[in-house]
Amino acid sequence: MKRLLYFLAFSCILTSCVSKKNQSIRQNILTLKDSYCKAPFKYNYENKLPSYNSDSIITANKDLKSIFSDQSILILNALDNLDEVHEIMELKKENSLESQVKVLQLKSKINSKITIALTELDAVAAEFDCEGERVAQIGSYVDNLNDSRNNKLILYSIVTGAAASIAGGIVKDNAWSNAIDIGGGALGAGFGLATLNPKGKKVEFIHQRNLLRDVWNEKLESPNFPPFIWYMYTERKFSNREKQSIISSMKDRWLHYQFDDNKLKADKSVIFSDGGYYRSDDLHNRAAMLNQMQSATRTINQSINYLLLDLDKLIL
Repeated sequence: MKRLLYFLAFSCILTSCVSKKNQSIRQNILTLKDSYCKAPFKYNYENKLPSYNSDSIITANKDLKSIFSDQSILILNALDNLDEVHEIMELKKENSLESQVKVLQLKSKINSKITIALTELDAVAAEFDCEGERVAQIGSYVDNLNDSRNNKLILYSIVTGAAASIAGGIVKDNAWSNAIDIGGGALGAGFGLATLNPKGKKVEFIHQRNLLRDVWNEKLESPNFPPFIWYMYTERKFSNREKQSIISSMKDRWLHYQFDDNKLKADKSVIFSDGGYYRSDDLHNRAAMLNQMQSATRTINQSINYLLLDLDKLIL
């Protein structure tokens, strides 16, 4: 009988440790529930997007094609710097000191716009990175919570089986002994089956500034993105195959890999809402999607880098 009491006391201590761990996890979830990635200052960008009539823009500036790629011409148009480039080309026909100074002034003006565009790219990529880390952290906590729950149920199953076995050995009456064995086995099996919950625990997670919603809807319905960045996301000329924009291609991949080609399920997903109760799988999907958008944002730097190289060719 003493062995049974010792065993039960030890089991209670283990259960208490698991409970304290769960309390710590829940406290960490509270600190991550609302976003700390939002910029401290909200900048109201001018809600004006560049023209999407890319073919007409390139045709109207065909005199630049000897130096600039089509993408570079479109970026210059988006930054409202085409006039400066045309003026530089006219000034380059002269050899006076005055014209050279004017060329440098115009190039400085263009560079200023490019610098702003680059900092916007960095800012958007940084927020995607921060949000991805925040989601990954809370996803890990939910995974730990699910693991702790399963460990507790497994412990209960072991304790129940062991207690039933010991009690069955102590009780001399065969009928009572069999009843204890059957009841203990059934209870232990119940605890074991409870660990098979495929969805696991839910946790509240808030993101009223939802960077993924505009991407999914393919509409700039919020001040989440500067107009230049949104233009780069949505102009087909800046995608690899020029058949779909960056975010159209991204959306197709999400629909296939994250939502099993179920658009209705995707449209109703908590991922594209202001937030709500997430399960572990949803959190991991959201983290992956944020990281993919961060990578897509950083690839835009390649197009701007090519523009800078073209500008150097123009000035030299």
